[in-house]
This record gives sequence, structure tokens and C-alpha cells, in this order.
Amino acid sequence: MNVVEVENLWVSYGKVVAVRGISFAIPRGEVFGFIGPNGAGKSSTIKVLATLMPKFAGKARIAGVDVRTDPNDVRQRMGYMPDFFGVYDDLTVKEYLHFFAAAYRLPMAKRAGVVDDVLELTDLTHKLTAPVDSLSRGMKQRLALARVLLHDPELLLLDEPASGLDPRARIEMRELLKALSGMGKTILISSHILHELGQFCSRIGIVEAGQLVAEGSLEEIYHKLSLTRVVHLQIANTTSELCQKIRDLPGVRELEEQTDRISVRLDEGIVSLEDFHDRVYQLGGRIRMFQAEAMDMETAFMKLTEGKTA
Repeated sequence: MNVVEVENLWVSYGKVVAVRGISFAIPRGEVFGFIGPNGAGKSSTIKVLATLMPKFAGKARIAGVDVRTDPNDVRQRMGYMPDFFGVYDDLTVKEYLHFFAAAYRLPMAKRAGVVDDVLELTDLTHKLTAPVDSLSRGMKQRLALARVLLHDPELLLLDEPASGLDPRARIEMRELLKALSGMGKTILISSHILHELGQFCSRIGIVEAGQLVAEGSLEEIYHKLSLTRVVHLQIANTTSELCQKIRDLPGVRELEEQTDRISVRLDEGIVSLEDFHDRVYQLGGRIRMFQAEAMDMETAFMKLTEGKTA
């Protein structure tokens, strides 16, 4: 079952069209990454799903519930964390979470237990009595995430959750999102930190000027663009003749002989990594090392977009 369904979504602010016919679906338990420059339409799309944008054209559903016709039901099924989440600085962490637990109408008998659970999940138990204004930005972001988890939503809408965080706080946020994904939560996350999204998103959607210009797993996008991957090899019996035979293999775009290795630029749309490895072996290559560089999401992003906004 798809938890999120968006069909031909259009959003306008006066004469400015922010979203232009975006369509996508997110199955239950998937982590979907929304990537695009500022003004591309990511936040507007997320606000529609969060029931904060009542004027839009097209269809949007959360767990089969129409966002436009039944927003109250949708709000029980999702948790929304905007890019700059306001917190009440004059409250303690405990008071802050109990306030929102009451707003979500959690039964009084369950509130303390639920608050303890989300504090433990976000690693904030030791800050229970700390004033909110004493927290670092990273801790405030984790507190904001704890708040949206209080009513145990099946969908999390996270708009730039790592915005403004230092490297350590970004890593902690990433690991927390991985844990939530492992718990079966469906997550829609927007971010400019492209390589981090590539590490834990099931699929990504690249948005530019209000349109979805590519969608799929990182591997699928690379195949679609015919982008190449660099493979590093160490071969015990390297010779010029063997290198030339490797150059002539299908899918090899370029081969560079280096001091301690051979670097091959490979088109995986023509030959897979596994088949390339086997063919080098069949040529007589005694392979000591075979290492493929990780897919570079920035490369895909730059090739697919031109930096335009809506």
C-alpha cells in the first residue's frame, strides 16, 4: 500500500507557480528523498501533504485519506517537521513534550510513558529537566523530531531536518532517521546534503522549477543518465597488452594506468560490475583489488538540473 500518493500537483502563490504537475507515490516503509535547489517546490509539496496548503490543484492522499477533504484524519497519520521548527524557550524539555502530548489528546495515563519513549529514542533522556533555550541546535532538532513522534504517526514529513547542523549533529540525525526507518516508518525527507540522502534513502526525487525531473533509486538514475562509475583495480600480472584488452571490453569508457593500480571508467548500462570483474579474470588478470567508487549523487543532480527555480 502506498502511504503517500500525489497526482498532478500544482501550487501557486499569486502569479508565481511553485509546483508544476508533480506526481509520485511512496510505499509503506520507504524513505523517499526530495532533492532540489531553494525555490524548486519541495517545501510547497510537503506543506500540501501536511495540510498547511489548502489551495492547490491535483490530488494528494495520505494512507488513502484525501488531504483536501479530510485534513483532520491526515494529521493523525503524519508528523511534520519544518525546516525551521520553533520551540518554546521558556519551557523545559519535559514541559514541552507534555504540552504537545496534551495537544495530540494522548490519554493522561499514557503521556509520561510516551514522553519517556520518545526521549529515549532521540537520546534526550538526560535533558528531561533542561530548559529548551539551553539546548544546542542539534538537540533542538532532535526535540522537534521527538515532538512529531508523540502520536506515533505512520508518515514523517521532514523538511531539511539537518539544516544548520554541525557535522556531528548531522551524523546523529542521520542515524536516528535510519533507526526510524528500521522501525517501519515511512519518511519523506528533503535536503541539500545530497550524499547523505544517498546513503539511506530507498528512492530519490530530483525537483527543479516545480517539476520532478527524475525519480528512482540512485542506481536507476545513474543508468538513466548513462553516468559512469570509476573502478579501481590492482592486477598482479599487469602488462600493457592486458590493459589494452581491458580497454577493448564492452562498457569501458576509459582506462588510466597509475603507479599502484588501474582506474577504469565503466558504463554500467552496458556491463555490470560483476560481469566486468569476470571478464577481466577471463582475460587472465590476477585481481588483487577490485573497488568501485560509491555513486556520486551530486553528479546526477548537476547533470539533471540547471539551477532554475519555479
